[in-house]
Amino acid sequence: MTLKIEAPGGRPRYLQLATTLVHEIRTGRYPVGSLLPTEFELCDQFGVSRFTVREAVKQLVQLGMVTRQPGVGSRVLASTPVTQYTQTMSGITDLRQYAYETTLEIEGQELLEVDGELADTLDASAGETWLHVWGLRYTEAHDAPICMTDAYIAPAFRAVSGLRGRMTRALYAVLEEQFDVQIKTVHQDIRAVVLDKATARRLDAKPGSAGLRLERRYVDARDALVELAISLHPADRFSYRESFRRDWRVST
Repeated sequence: MTLKIEAPGGRPRYLQLATTLVHEIRTGRYPVGSLLPTEFELCDQFGVSRFTVREAVKQLVQLGMVTRQPGVGSRVLASTPVTQYTQTMSGITDLRQYAYETTLEIEGQELLEVDGELADTLDASAGETWLHVWGLRYTEAHDAPICMTDAYIAPAFRAVSGLRGRMTRALYAVLEEQFDVQIKTVHQDIRAVVLDKATARRLDAKPGSAGLRLERRYVDARDALVELAISLHPADRFSYRESFRRDWRVST
């Protein structure tokens, strides 16, 4: 019987297949040193194209779990990923993909009257009441969280529902759906930080170790802030890759 790999919500099939193969390697179906089934065998097993299989195996290679050997096949090198999670960005849609590839476990939420430094960060007036949502983000391949996230949602959208439990959808996408708002621009700021004791404890990291702070400001067509998300990553579990396309000509 052929197992069909589906892609609910638009998630690429190759990522679903990669997740399945990671799980099967971790549980011993394909031990270290063994070969994965051939491309044609995987196509038959999962009912997908060769392109899907190749992209899925490429994910395993990037994780350091598999090596490709011409004329031999794909050999299992490790039962768990040996590389950090890499986020590749070239546009807003990649933020949706990041959410699909990871899981945000919501720990809590509260209505928060902002003032002082937080009000300044949000470009808000003191006394405005925003929705504060916080949680930890995980990948299928890692037991420890890759980051902790604090999201602040503007007062006009604080009645948003469904922000609980384990989420594989981007928060801004939920806001767009429920309030018919469209995110036009995402402003991003990245800087190096040192993880304090409290943060390191939540992330199961070493206090005083290096971290990355990502601040993303989601702005609508009127240039109004809809959501501010601040994430703290242990530096050894996360890297960031961005593509820049040359769109000008150089005269010769």
